[in-house]
Amino acid sequence: MGHPLVGDLSGLSTDELHKKYAELVKRVHQAYRMGMGDAVHQLNMLLEDYQGEINRRNEKMLADMANKSAEFKHIIDITR
Repeated sequence: MGHPLVGDLSGLSTDELHKKYAELVKRVHQAYRMGMGDAVHQLNMLLEDYQGEINRRNEKMLADMANKSAEFKHIIDITR
């Protein structure tokens, strides 16, 4: 379950997504140093949502590359 205030992250460019993720990491560190446990928890929930979107994009990019590459045509998929 994600943070209720995140909204749809698919509309962001990859650069924007990574910049916002880096900014959230900075804010988590600041909140942690200041002893703001509740804020750290909320920010970690946001980070999970952003990381999930980054992971989805990376998986899609890898799948697209594998589908287009002739080198992957004869590899047996053992993950299924």
